[in-house]
Formats: sequence, C-alpha cells, structure tokens
Amino acid sequence: MRDAYHEELDSIGEGLVEMARLVGSAIGRATTSMLDADLKLAESVIAADQKVDDLQHDLEARAIALLARQQPVATDLRIVVTSLRMSADLERSGDLAQHVAKLARLRFPDRAVPRDLHATILEMGQLAQRLMAKAAEVIITKDVDLALQLEQDDDEMDQLHRTLFQHLMDDRWKHGIETAVDVTLLGRYYERFADHAVSVAKRVVYLVTGEHADDLQQPTQVDGV
Repeated sequence: MRDAYHEELDSIGEGLVEMARLVGSAIGRATTSMLDADLKLAESVIAADQKVDDLQHDLEARAIALLARQQPVATDLRIVVTSLRMSADLERSGDLAQHVAKLARLRFPDRAVPRDLHATILEMGQLAQRLMAKAAEVIITKDVDLALQLEQDDDEMDQLHRTLFQHLMDDRWKHGIETAVDVTLLGRYYERFADHAVSVAKRVVYLVTGEHADDLQQPTQVDGV
C-alpha cells in the first residue's frame, strides 16, 4: 500500500512536469504565430490548451482523492497541497499562451506587433519559454538553488516589459491606438507567464524546505547595522 501511495505522489509530480513542458512549448509557438501571422499555428495553440486543462483537472482529482484516502501529514501533505497550487499556476500559464495565440488570430492576416518591436517580443517569448523549462527542471530535481535563481532571471523579463512601455510612451510612436493596446496586452501576458514560472519554483522551495522562498532570500542582518 505504501509503495502504491508513493507511486501516486510521484505521478502527480510527473503530471506537473508534463504541464510545465506543454505550456512552455505553447508560449513559444504562440509567439511564432504572433510574429509570423501564422493562423494555423495560432489555432493549434488555442486547441492544445484543452490538454493542459484536462491534465490540471486530472491532477486535482487525484490529489484530492489522495488526501481523502491517505490523510497525509507533514512532508507528504505539503507535497500534495503544494502540487495543487503549482498546477493552478501552470494552468494559468497555459491560458496566457492561449491569449497570445488568440491575439494573433484576431489580427490575422495582419501582424499585431510592429516590425520595430519584433525583436523585443521574440526575446520575451524565448525568455518565457526558458523560464518555464527551468521551472520544469526545478520540479524534477527539487534543486532549491536553481529555484531561487528564477526570480533573478525574471528581472530580465521585467526589463523587457519596461522597454515595451518606453516605445509606447515615445512621441515618435506611429502605429496607432489599437496596436498600442495589443502591445500592452502582450507585454502583460509575457510578464504574468514569467511570474507563474517563478511562482512554481518558489512553491518547490517551500515543498523541499518548509520555508517560503522570500524568507530564504532575505539578506542576513549584521548585528548593530
């Protein structure tokens, strides 16, 4: 019985990894559909989000059943509860990738992103994908140091987000209000996607240590300072 119990715990972790890989791929493909005005690719990203939703629902059902049957305590309870929260982060990440693809579909056959912002949006999409890949690795390895690095990596996304706003606020902006709204939304989607990747990593830190990542990252005060 204990072997079956731990296999079920392991399978929940495997489900989280699969979700992370799916949403990481989705944000990459959604970005390509956006920049290339690729309607077929955008539609495939939109349709594929159902698989992420199904995985989340399945994982949630198995976790709740495990709570009811086994009534886990201590570390095992932390694993189950934290896994539920991570699955919610990952499901929302999938929704954000879908939002990018839906914007690509909405503007087809035109491109929502002006040519002079292609490089910035491409960089944001690639960074979002890397962050989620690292979050998946953290789930697998339970590497606390790697998990804590994600918040530092997210600073790069924040900088790219600020770069977008600098373009939007520039007096030389010539692409109109509709495009400005599209770019503003895109920037928000990527920023939130990165935030969810960081949140997943922070939850792994809590799962492993029982402490919140923000507490671990606080600098130690020197006496008298």
